[in-house]
Amino acid sequence: MELITSTDLLADFCQRAAGFDYVTVDTEFLRETTYWPKLCLLQVATEDEAVLIDPLTDGLSLVPFFTLLTNPKVVKVFHAARQDIEIFVKLTGKVPENIFDTQVAASVCGYGDSVSYDNLVRSVTGVELDKSSRFTDWSARPLSEKQRLYAVADVTHLRDIYKSLVEQVDKTGRWDWVEDELSVLRSIDTYVVQPENAWERLRAKLNRPRDVAALQQLAAWREKRAQDSDQPRSRVLKDDALIELAMQRPTTAEAFDKLRAVQRGYGRSSAAGEIMSIIKRVEALTKGELPDMPERYRGPSPKGAVGDLVRVLLKSVSEEHGVAARIIATSDDIDALVLDDDADVPALKGWRRKLFGEKALAIKHGKIGLAATRKGVIEIEIKD
Repeated sequence: MELITSTDLLADFCQRAAGFDYVTVDTEFLRETTYWPKLCLLQVATEDEAVLIDPLTDGLSLVPFFTLLTNPKVVKVFHAARQDIEIFVKLTGKVPENIFDTQVAASVCGYGDSVSYDNLVRSVTGVELDKSSRFTDWSARPLSEKQRLYAVADVTHLRDIYKSLVEQVDKTGRWDWVEDELSVLRSIDTYVVQPENAWERLRAKLNRPRDVAALQQLAAWREKRAQDSDQPRSRVLKDDALIELAMQRPTTAEAFDKLRAVQRGYGRSSAAGEIMSIIKRVEALTKGELPDMPERYRGPSPKGAVGDLVRVLLKSVSEEHGVAARIIATSDDIDALVLDDDADVPALKGWRRKLFGEKALAIKHGKIGLAATRKGVIEIEIKD
């Protein structure tokens, strides 16, 4: 296990690694006090060696490693890749080429939804990992031997997991399932949050157009402020405070003191001054400038009996095919398809539609029913 602290040694390793079909990759980072994750350690393994790369070393250039990431001939194997790839997108502006996520593959091979790395190692290799260094300070130097052993284990066992999962996906013929999931990870939009879209992650149930307009602009303001100052969103303003501001829309410092979600005196801060300017602009919007609100749905509630039946179907299909239910459809997917036959959700597209979506719509329209038997839930055709 080598700790690479020079650009020349890194370039030599990356040149060797480029001759293999795949490399396994992991990162250690900190982001508790920042908006952007701070890369503290890189772990990489090929078939016959594993190294640690110290990005905090003065003078070390990661360019050779970034070149390896863009090599389309080498599969880059991660476990739960999203945060690792977010770091590389921030540093390079690109998503690594030819990625494979073992958490995604495991979910379609029957290991459950979002299976952890240590559980997957235990299931595939029988090894029990020491996770006592999980919450260590990876920015501190020098790294202890225990830290190094912990870090390198995150890529050495990943080799066996990768080979096992590829074999299982080949056997089940579920590569299209895996590819559908990986397409999200391969899109740079997954990692780059545009301030104007930041309000969507809040899932606030606002019914008035002006409240929504305020939330859109306030969320964009918070996102940009967090990005520019490199601090977590919650340190700029918490979600509940953002939603309360959008609904109450205070325009004086005294009005801020009547809000429950912001601390007393906040209305006299420079941030509050910016917020009040935003609110005044929102209040000046004409009716035609406000966002359109969706028409009120008057059919069966997705949380009612129809939705319950569709959820039973999902559990049955999940058990029958040995795949995590959430990979087939989320709760939001079910709500959407109960409300709309043409809902733009994954459950009504591709392999998911064939496996589950068409049956879900058939239940919704009374074309099939469900019955409990000793062998489990079965579908029954309902004739007119």
